[in-house]
Amino acid sequence: MNAEIRPMKTAAELKLAEAFAAVRARLPGSGRVADQRAHAFERFEAAGLPHRRIEEWKYTDLRALMRDAKPLAAAPSADSRAGGRTAGKMFGGLDVRRIVFVDGSFVPEVSDLGGLEPGLAIAPMSRALAEGDDLVAARLGDVIATDDVAVALNTAFMGDGAVIRVGENARIDRPIHLVFVFASASAAALFPRSLVEVGAGASLTLLESYEGPDGLDYQVNGALELVVGDDASVDHVKVIDDGGQALQVSSVMAQIGARAKLRDLTFTVGGAVVRNQLFARFAGEDARLDANSATLAKQRQHVDTTLLIDHAVPGGVSRELNKAVLDDESRGVFQGKIIVRPGAQKTDGKMMSKALLLSDEAEADNKPELEIFADDVQCGHGATAGALDRDLLFYVKARGVPQKAAEALLIAAFVGEALDVIEHDEIREALSAATDAWLAGRA
Repeated sequence: MNAEIRPMKTAAELKLAEAFAAVRARLPGSGRVADQRAHAFERFEAAGLPHRRIEEWKYTDLRALMRDAKPLAAAPSADSRAGGRTAGKMFGGLDVRRIVFVDGSFVPEVSDLGGLEPGLAIAPMSRALAEGDDLVAARLGDVIATDDVAVALNTAFMGDGAVIRVGENARIDRPIHLVFVFASASAAALFPRSLVEVGAGASLTLLESYEGPDGLDYQVNGALELVVGDDASVDHVKVIDDGGQALQVSSVMAQIGARAKLRDLTFTVGGAVVRNQLFARFAGEDARLDANSATLAKQRQHVDTTLLIDHAVPGGVSRELNKAVLDDESRGVFQGKIIVRPGAQKTDGKMMSKALLLSDEAEADNKPELEIFADDVQCGHGATAGALDRDLLFYVKARGVPQKAAEALLIAAFVGEALDVIEHDEIREALSAATDAWLAGRA
């Protein structure tokens, strides 16, 4: 008789179980939402924190990296709420509609909800959960089916976030910026959850940014569900600018309708351990996805970019480009998988990961994959890792440019290719400026 062997619960897993038992009755939502929370936590308890023996988490052993689970963040103080006015500094000079969340709570007094464009509706997720909002009831947890443990943990503890609806054929010219700020004086955990539905023929530019102080090992597990309707166009930019000791797991689940266009960019410059996940599914024919990521890592940062692109219908086009600049003892991980389902003929999928190593101690792990069940397709992938091109560096220095400035020019150009996916000029320039600031801070 074989005995079933179960790994011992870690301190973090035990604390998460204690926390859920203590707060589940106070979390917003009842009925179906409460059932979703319970089932999600059951999945987490059965699986535990993901570890290196799970293929999708092979390079990011969260069981080892997450030694402790922080308590849920308390409601922000008056000073913390007021501080939300200056948050989201990377896009501070742009004309955007800011929706601010401090320590996981919506802060209306520093958010801009006035004069919404026709066809646009915005509400805090906590209220939508509590009131049984129809869109939340219909969509939450159903945009993309995934058994990912991090997403299950977010579903169990999900608190505040944004619920955004864009009506059919509505053109929202002013970008919407979801600002998530950690401002507590002690380390805590946040579980923001947002849901965005863009109707047929509509257009939207959506920004997300996460930030917090250095010196605190706070934790963020965020999730965004995004529905892009038929013939719609969406630009989505996510910026991870957390403090140097923070742990961040951020997941995007996107469903793309027929002839729709989704341009997605993840830009990471902060955090100690970061895992960015994108689960995208083509739900309508002849759609296009451009999913780029740019990572700037130093010291001992660990940044993992994981993509799962599901071509479930014919005619889909996907382009994935990952650019990672790794300095000191940092580690960059890229895992990308394109699935072409039976019948998804005329699929065109290409994936490329490029890592630039600025130090002998830096490490890049690339694992692109193709899983193809149709015969009339064009799919390919590639991965490279290396140092700065010495010939190019010599060419720039020969024009009188000092060593560090020459390196910065080449690195900025390397990263810029990933940023070009975003059509909004001012957003792209803001990200370029953030790249320059990171380069200026190199020793």
